[in-house]
Amino acid sequence: MAGRKSERDLVGLTVLALLTQGPRHAYGMLRFIAVTHKDYVQGLPRSLYHAVRKLSDSGRIAPVETVKDGNRPERTVYKITDDGRSDLVGRLKSLLETVDRDSTPTVAALSLMGALPLHEAKNSLRVRADSLRELVNEADRTLAEMAEAGLPRLPALEVEFERNRDNAELTWTEQLIEHMNTGNVTWAAELPPLPE
Repeated sequence: MAGRKSERDLVGLTVLALLTQGPRHAYGMLRFIAVTHKDYVQGLPRSLYHAVRKLSDSGRIAPVETVKDGNRPERTVYKITDDGRSDLVGRLKSLLETVDRDSTPTVAALSLMGALPLHEAKNSLRVRADSLRELVNEADRTLAEMAEAGLPRLPALEVEFERNRDNAELTWTEQLIEHMNTGNVTWAAELPPLPE
């Protein structure tokens, strides 16, 4: 599985996910990211072109052709490789399963989880729900111990806050899984056309 640093390469992750829908050039991916407000992708356009180069150098994507349309500059079209698909699946699953106080990787994983088969996305969300449930239970135990020790509420506020945040996310995650089970979340076969 990918290391923690590469898991958090959200630009590269987005490139891999977009290429699961078919070959694309970097400028088309850049436009899609902007139009769909993938706000977790930082440092555009330089970061996108850097990610494309890095993924190509590592064999996770491969150039297919170079195209020229009218007066526009030549653009290299890339496709995802088998190594790239494997990396994408592993990273997405890990990000969905891992509860992190920084929500940005989770937002990115939720945004791109359509690149996973439905059953794998649901399984990863179930792992996440189990982790959240344990965090809520652990906070409940801590709050009970603090109350038994006669501590005032003020020092417990941070535990209350995190417990309630985790519980809200748990509720939402369980509802999402249920909506995926009932078909209320459509698993799109393809992304909308890329704007030019």
